[in-house]
Amino acid sequence: MISRVRYIVVVLALFVSAESLAQKMPERGWTRWGNIMHHFKSYPHSVAAYEKALEQNPDLFEAQYNLASAMIETQRYDAAEKILSALALDTLRTEKERRDVLYNLGNAQFAQQKFDKALESYRNVMRMNPDDEDAKFNYAYTKLMQQQQQQQQEQNQEQQQQQDQNQENKEQGQNDQNQNNQDQNKEDKNNPQNKENSPQNQDKQNQQQQNRPQQNGISPEQQEAMLQAIQAEEDKTQDKLKEQTGGYIYNSKNW
Repeated sequence: MISRVRYIVVVLALFVSAESLAQKMPERGWTRWGNIMHHFKSYPHSVAAYEKALEQNPDLFEAQYNLASAMIETQRYDAAEKILSALALDTLRTEKERRDVLYNLGNAQFAQQKFDKALESYRNVMRMNPDDEDAKFNYAYTKLMQQQQQQQQEQNQEQQQQQDQNQENKEQGQNDQNQNNQDQNKEDKNNPQNKENSPQNQDKQNQQQQNRPQQNGISPEQQEAMLQAIQAEEDKTQDKLKEQTGGYIYNSKNW
């Protein structure tokens, strides 16, 4: 309990000191205040403090660098990248400052999955200091993530191509089926047998059947027998007439 009270007293003392300093030296005071907020992981407050400092002195390197670091913590990666990219071009900075700038620049680029740019930033750090273990680790890890990203992109591309091929095959199958149906319909129309069964032809057949003499259920064999019997009777009648008149009677019906 005592240690916690002492800790709070120290923090309050730092706050009072930073605020007093900000009144005497605005840009330095706001930078110090931003550093305190950053230390206690109050990153939005630290961003605001560094921005206040840069309003007083836009060229203050410490405020710019720390602002970019706080922006990375608040996931404002694009804004941080812009600040660090500009600082990386400042040749007046010391080698250590440039290495730190490039290292954080790689972190901001990595967070945006700009793996090519991040690799180049870490590579530049290792060129200036081949023994930088953090840069080596981040470089190797970024390389691994880049490979996984490429593999995922290739898999997605293959899946998309397969889906497109399946869709194309499906559409082609439907087109073939439609064409087959059209060809079948065309064959049906041109088939003489189908013409005989067509409604028009059926009506014609019905009309022909109506125009034919009704046979009343008598078969052709029965009709022939009846005709022969009638003819025989008529022949007998004519023979009798010949005997009576001595003439010839002309038969007008030709069965």
